[in-house]
Amino acid sequence: MPEIQYKLNTGEFFNNEKQKVPTVGEYALVSFKLHEKERKETTKFDYEISLRLHILPTFGDKKLSHIKPSDIALWQNKLLEKLTPRRVRNIRATFNGIFLDALRDEIIQKNPISLVKAPKLNRIESKSFSLDEIEQIIKNAEGDLKAFVALGFFTGMRSGEMIGLKWEDVDFENREISIKRTIKMGSITSPKTKNSIRTIDMIDQLVPYMKEQYKRTGDKKSYVFLNSNGEHYYDIKRIRNTRWKNLLKKLNMEYRTIYQMRHSFATVMIENGEDILWVSHMLGHADSSMTLQMYAKYKKNKNKKRATFLGNFLTNDTL
Repeated sequence: MPEIQYKLNTGEFFNNEKQKVPTVGEYALVSFKLHEKERKETTKFDYEISLRLHILPTFGDKKLSHIKPSDIALWQNKLLEKLTPRRVRNIRATFNGIFLDALRDEIIQKNPISLVKAPKLNRIESKSFSLDEIEQIIKNAEGDLKAFVALGFFTGMRSGEMIGLKWEDVDFENREISIKRTIKMGSITSPKTKNSIRTIDMIDQLVPYMKEQYKRTGDKKSYVFLNSNGEHYYDIKRIRNTRWKNLLKKLNMEYRTIYQMRHSFATVMIENGEDILWVSHMLGHADSSMTLQMYAKYKKNKNKKRATFLGNFLTNDTL
């Protein structure tokens, strides 16, 4: 008690209490350790990049309890000068997870990130391919790239899902494809979300390309797309940075990412009147509202008469 009284009188007691609050850098290691079993390898990699490149340089040596909402807001604004809103939101998620763990451990009393609005996401810029362009791309693709682009344009699958597809997932009899895994940066994991684990239709236009691809790799009883060494692709950049880019250059088309095959599938199907629920399921979205928010654009058609199904309902005779 005399020792405690002495520390109280000199202020040493309170200094020691403050020293018990870890810095962001110190507690980040604890937070990451808490979640190492539940996070996918790709998620852990992304979180580590966010921490090392964007969080620690500004907050690494600061105590968790000393960070104010204004600090977060200024940091976020600086990030937005060089990064997209979506990327900044991902970095925020990493930092937010650290604060939430500290809050649960009663190290801090409030989460400063919760008091700062996340940046708004920009609408996806429409760079979809037209039907004529899609036809030219598929027609001019060589080898297994032909089946690859046909699969992308006719299903809307994510690129990681395509290189993660195995022949055991392809049902020619029922014309269905089961999506069970994705590959990114060499890591084989389950698809992006719960809804991404799905069984989709193999439409008629896709069947001949898949059958042709089966002649190439089907006897391996392995992945649908294999590299020159007979192994699955470890990341989509192996296709994107060479064969995809060269194909577009050959056709004198503006470069667009492989993701735009998925975008093109969605926009073409919706604009041509396909059932939005079917399109949403094909994409692996949680519900159709997400699909509409991301892809649908209302195009006024002056020549189309609306609500014709009402017929003579409420005609002048009934008014």
